[in-house]
Amino acid sequence: MSEIYYLEQGNEVELFTHAAKLNLPILIKGPTGCGKTRFIEYMGEQLNRKVYTVVCHDDLSTADLVGRHLIDENGTYWQDGPLTKAVREGGICYLDEVIEARKDTTVVLHSLADYRRVLPLDKTGEEIAAHKDFMLVVSYNPGYQSMLKGMKPSTKQRFIALSFNYPKLQEEQEIVVKESGIDKEMASKLVHIVQEIRRLKESEIHDDVSTRLLVYAAKLIKEGFPVKQACKHAIVESLTDDEETITVLDKLVELHFEEEETKN
Repeated sequence: MSEIYYLEQGNEVELFTHAAKLNLPILIKGPTGCGKTRFIEYMGEQLNRKVYTVVCHDDLSTADLVGRHLIDENGTYWQDGPLTKAVREGGICYLDEVIEARKDTTVVLHSLADYRRVLPLDKTGEEIAAHKDFMLVVSYNPGYQSMLKGMKPSTKQRFIALSFNYPKLQEEQEIVVKESGIDKEMASKLVHIVQEIRRLKESEIHDDVSTRLLVYAAKLIKEGFPVKQACKHAIVESLTDDEETITVLDKLVELHFEEEETKN
């Protein structure tokens, strides 16, 4: 039985399974907190493959991925990075938010993401043939793309692509109930609030409410934390610093829970 909970949204499990069997690299696109990382962890468990997760950022170097020479009391030695470990031993190397990495760093992926499936190590002179169970997976949030940050076509077109989005209303309720243990009625109210916030366009909110934040709010409520305060700290305050927008969102939360207060 799976220890990692994941609610399938479409054909992503079947696609990933076939891609793993065919040694095809995958690119996953979707907003923050929609379940991309959870899905990769779930598939790693399903396929019995170790997942090597790398959170990409501006300072990520090629050495951070492939490895570097280090020194100890015995002298100099080579230490594999997460990408090299996955290539040698088999496993899923997952580069989260890959567009945050420098373009000269992601070039190292090219020979792994095509028919060659090899990783050249310039520092050691090796050319490592990928293990039969090696799989390359990258992800990014399309909303964060810009002229300065984005995947080069020469990189993107080496992957099959899979788009994620936030779950539909009933599915998101099911996830919140499962992840937090909260009752269905409260989960329904929380999801409706979040879906209304996601529909807001004219505001200072730059990101949608992630399912992750929704679960955080539900967990606080489940443990007895005041409902509106849970929404304020787990959802509203996490979305914006703008005082006017916070006021609007607080009022939205209050409207949904007025009936609850009347009952109490």
